[in-house]
Amino acid sequence: MLGALRRKVAIGGSSASVSGKAIRPIISASRVSVNVGEEVNSRILLLQPRGIAHVRNFSHLILPGCSVGLAKTRDVFSSIQSETIMQKSCRAFSSGDGDLVDAVVPFMGESISDGTLATFLKKPGDSVAADEPIAQIETDKVTIDVVSPQAGVIQEYVAKEGDTVEAGAKIAVISKSGVGVAPAAPAEKKSEKAASKPSPPAESVKEDKPKAKVEASPAAEKPKPPSSPPPKRTATEPVLPPKERERRVPMTRLRKRVATRLKDSQNTFAMLTTFNEVDMTNLMKLRSDYKDAFVEKHGVKLGFMSGFVKAAVSALQHQPIVNAVIDGDDIIYRDYVDISIAVGTPKGLVVPVVRDADKMNFAEIEKTINNLAKKANDGTISIDEMAGGSFTISNGGVYGSLLSTPIINPPQSAILGMHSIVSRPMVVGGNVVPRPMMYIALTYDHRLIDGREAVFFLRRIKDVVEDPRRLLLDV
Repeated sequence: MLGALRRKVAIGGSSASVSGKAIRPIISASRVSVNVGEEVNSRILLLQPRGIAHVRNFSHLILPGCSVGLAKTRDVFSSIQSETIMQKSCRAFSSGDGDLVDAVVPFMGESISDGTLATFLKKPGDSVAADEPIAQIETDKVTIDVVSPQAGVIQEYVAKEGDTVEAGAKIAVISKSGVGVAPAAPAEKKSEKAASKPSPPAESVKEDKPKAKVEASPAAEKPKPPSSPPPKRTATEPVLPPKERERRVPMTRLRKRVATRLKDSQNTFAMLTTFNEVDMTNLMKLRSDYKDAFVEKHGVKLGFMSGFVKAAVSALQHQPIVNAVIDGDDIIYRDYVDISIAVGTPKGLVVPVVRDADKMNFAEIEKTINNLAKKANDGTISIDEMAGGSFTISNGGVYGSLLSTPIINPPQSAILGMHSIVSRPMVVGGNVVPRPMMYIALTYDHRLIDGREAVFFLRRIKDVVEDPRRLLLDV
């Protein structure tokens, strides 16, 4: 009996010890669950057996009484998963995934290396479509558009207006998705408005001080008050207007180019101008008789410019030296007639070219001139449409010019100037009658063209315009 009792007590002690060991891990399990964020990889997620201790710790968590620890563990797992998802969703719209694209300056032509960033057509935060112009580059000859490579939202401009840029230079950054760009623009505007509100008092104070100095300096120089008459010494000195009444505006690249070319022409050519006058009666009658039929058949109005272009073609064929040019010690004779037409635009003077004018009829010439003039005024004319040209016609009569001496367009050798039509008394058949008359002028390079050829050239222009039937008979 005593031996059996001892065995039961031993068995009970052993079970109590086992249960005691089981209770301790349960208590420790709560501690583990509290710090599960720090020990989750070492105690929970390591399912591969690395030893009895790891198995014991894992088994303790699933024993009865550990539901609280497991609930906390699940909360930590859910928070970890949600953070991982948020990180992935944020990385999907970053610039590293190709969301941002660059808008660069396009190729501007073989003879143009750089241009000036004239103006921005869009603002940061604005939506743009693919191939939509966002900025304009002003070159020596034409204005070129910088387009958006893809649809999206303008994130920022990396260049400023007035900067000199080359082909391939980055102008703006476009966000294809537009996430986080559009809301930023209003915030920037608000900040700019908030910053601009307190600025006027500071600026007014700063502006008042220089004005006080400027006003004080004349008071120091002149002993008399401003209301009194000026001293006698000012009679010999020029009285200049105040600087506040002047405006300083930088020249555009097109205006700079025109100024440079005209001055080079004046310095290079031995320019001389000869004049004549043309009776416009027959050409005006031809236009009046056939203008309706001409529009109905060709879809374009019959103007005077086509008649002068045809007359210039005939004169150049009779005097080929006017169509030639000096190249070093040689003379280059051109066997083609490309006539440049000077067109005045709001941005400056451009000279598009009517190519192979000797092969065109009146309708083709009028259509080509109208198309080039429209492109020039819209600013969409290309460099190729202005390159070359063997002779130039400038019509100052559309602005009311009565007489002028045009300047040669390099590297050509001559230019024809047209003027306004004015009714003047002329002797016709021994009688004085009113006639619509126009002065014409030919400026030519006297190094190449003699006065004889120049006068014959203008006489041919006069004969063809006064009697257009000569063109049909080639006489």
